[in-house]
Amino acid sequence: MGEPVLVERRGAVAWCTLDRPPLNLLDGELIAAIHAAFTTLAADATIRAAVLTGSGRAFTGGMNVHVLHDLDVPRAKALITAIHAAIASVHHAPFPVIARVNGFCLGAGFELALACDIRIAAAVARFGLPEVRVGVPSVIEAALLPALVGPGRAAEMLLTGESIDAAQAQAWGLVNRVAAAEELDAAVEAMVDRVLACGPAAIRLQKELMLRWRHTDLATAIEYGINAFATAYATDEPQEGARAFLEKRPPRFGSRP
Repeated sequence: MGEPVLVERRGAVAWCTLDRPPLNLLDGELIAAIHAAFTTLAADATIRAAVLTGSGRAFTGGMNVHVLHDLDVPRAKALITAIHAAIASVHHAPFPVIARVNGFCLGAGFELALACDIRIAAAVARFGLPEVRVGVPSVIEAALLPALVGPGRAAEMLLTGESIDAAQAQAWGLVNRVAAAEELDAAVEAMVDRVLACGPAAIRLQKELMLRWRHTDLATAIEYGINAFATAYATDEPQEGARAFLEKRPPRFGSRP
C-alpha cells in the first residue's frame, strides 16, 4: 500500500485524502499520518485552506475494531492520546479546514470531522458515535458536539450510538451543505473559493480567534478580538478591502495566488 494520507497542493489549498479504502479505518499508521500531514501543513504559511476527505465509500468509518480488541488500560490510554493529537492537529490548524464527507463518518472519524471548521456532505453520508455499542464511551473531540447541535441532540447520539443521515445532520447544524455525490466536489470547491476571496491574513486571524473563543470567557474573547482587529492593520488588507468596496470592485489582496 502507498501513503496512508495523500496530500495534493491545488494552488494555496491542500487536499488531504485518507487513502485506506473502502472505509479508511483508523489504525496506528493512519493516525500518525494525519498528525504528520497537518503538522507539516501548519508550518507552511502559503497554505490558505485545506480540504480533508476519504477515498472509497467513507470519510472514515472510525477505529479498526481489531485494534480495539487487543488493548489493555495502558495501551488504551496511549492510543486515545495519539488519536487526540492527530485530531487536534486538524482542529488547531492555522487555516480553515473543510471536511468533504463523502460517505460513512463514524466514531473517531466523526470526531475528526467535528474538528474541521466547515463540513460539506454527500447526501449518502452518515454520521454517528457508535462507541457505546462496543463498550467504550465517545471521548476527546466528541466534546465539540454539544456546542454544535445542542446538549439534547448530542445526548441522543452519544447515549444510543445511533447514526443520522446527511439531511438530519444539516437540519441539526452539524453540516453546512449537503450535495448529491456527483456534485460534492463542486460544492466543496465553491466553499473554498469563498474562503480564498477573503484576505489571507484576516482569515488566519479569524481562525485563531475562533479557536480562542472556544476556550475562554466572553470578556477575554472580546479582548482577543480587539487585539486581532488592530493586528490586521499591520497588513495592507484593510486598506485594500476598503478601497475595493468604495470602488465597487473585488479586492486584490497581495497574497492571493
